[in-house]
Amino acid sequence: MVSFPSVDKCASIGREKHSVVADMDGTLLRGRSSFPYFALLAFEAGGIFRLLFLLLNSPLAGLLYYFVSESAGIKVLIFATCAGMKLSDIESVARAVLPKFYSSDLHSESWRVFSSCGKRCVLTANPRIMVEAFLKDFLGADLVLGTEISTYKGRATGFVQSPGVLVGKNKADALKKAFGETQPDIGLGDRHTDAPFMALCKEGYMVPPKPEVEAVTTDKLPKPVIFHDGRLVQKPTPLSALLIILWIPVGFILACLRIAAGSLLPMPMVYYAFWALGVRVTVKGTPPPPAKKSIGQSGVLFVCSHRTLLDPIFLSTALGRPIPAVTYSLSRLSEIISPIKTVRLSRDRAADASMIKKLLEEGDLAICPEGTTCREPFLLRFSALFAELTDELVPVAMVNRMSMFHGTTARGWKGMDPFYFFMNPSPAYEVTFLNKLPPELTLSGGKSSHEVANYIQRVIAATLSYECTSFTRRDKYRALAGNDGNVVEKTKPKPTK
Repeated sequence: MVSFPSVDKCASIGREKHSVVADMDGTLLRGRSSFPYFALLAFEAGGIFRLLFLLLNSPLAGLLYYFVSESAGIKVLIFATCAGMKLSDIESVARAVLPKFYSSDLHSESWRVFSSCGKRCVLTANPRIMVEAFLKDFLGADLVLGTEISTYKGRATGFVQSPGVLVGKNKADALKKAFGETQPDIGLGDRHTDAPFMALCKEGYMVPPKPEVEAVTTDKLPKPVIFHDGRLVQKPTPLSALLIILWIPVGFILACLRIAAGSLLPMPMVYYAFWALGVRVTVKGTPPPPAKKSIGQSGVLFVCSHRTLLDPIFLSTALGRPIPAVTYSLSRLSEIISPIKTVRLSRDRAADASMIKKLLEEGDLAICPEGTTCREPFLLRFSALFAELTDELVPVAMVNRMSMFHGTTARGWKGMDPFYFFMNPSPAYEVTFLNKLPPELTLSGGKSSHEVANYIQRVIAATLSYECTSFTRRDKYRALAGNDGNVVEKTKPKPTK
């Protein structure tokens, strides 16, 4: 067998005109197992029962992989994960969920070599449909050669197309077919079954199994992962996948109790009920007192950073009184279980202005403008309409912590968002009240509505140590879900005469 030097011996200077062909798991990625990514796909596109089916089949996949052939083990993983699944669902998870987890596990030495080359190709046993979006959009790969899964009427059958899983000789054959007589300059692999395709390259380098090697930092990626969707917080291992499956029934019951406490108890008691049920609420800063209608004092508009649909609920919990919230769109279930009044904006600017002005005359009001749902960079955009209606503006920086499930989604049914947040073992919200805008920074002080909105964006971003971007809510939903992010209400058909 040909012996290849370690990847740290590969020079990366002057490679701009060179071509590189790299394996994925264990080579471009630090992790040698593809199970976590199959598990993410199974849960995000198929739900808990698909994840359970994959987990039950993973011991068989492992036995076949290590004692029969890599190809046989990977075929089991592909079948258990993808059989019967819509291709559109697989593509959606590959575009909106997997890039974050892939990018956080990028091998620093392999990336040093891979990124230095002008032409980049990835040769992997993973299904091409799973990895192509990440490799091309975020790593700048020019060509992705992966296992092709068979389909029928828009669904995956669970089987693979000829010539089968790309391992060993199949990888070498795929490389020959793609490059023809041209010999790639560099081949990167991490196991003996990569040797056949590496031998076809002018130079070959092995990536040793060193899990302690540092991952590539986001600032070194050609395109950082800004938008992320998905319910799972952590990349699932077989053990954590089992714990998730066992926890969900318990967590759902706990979520129902927490939601009931928030919906049925008087708001001054909700803070203490949440703490008793394991929900932590931390309040920082000094919130303004309630408006006094007896002296004609209008309400305050709380402008909050958006994290989940529960933002105004936790704002009310922190204040100890219910605060009506203005929303862009909300599912019917969320409206039903909400303990506060929710008002949906329409497309009629004059009607919206009249409604908001009336609400402010009655008391305080909250708006939680939706931006990105990922941790960074942070984005806050709210309609200039609000800045035109009141000078009583209080920015509120909100942060939440979830250990198992994300409490927001762009692709899925948003009615389940509150349940997923409260299904976390010990979810937490931190509510920071910032200083009310001084008169000179409002419309009355000569500022335009957009200047007011941008100032609030900057002050909240600075408090949370986030970076402002020019992306909008529509950009996020188009990137993740292929729509504008509005909940479309079903209209009843008009009766025919």
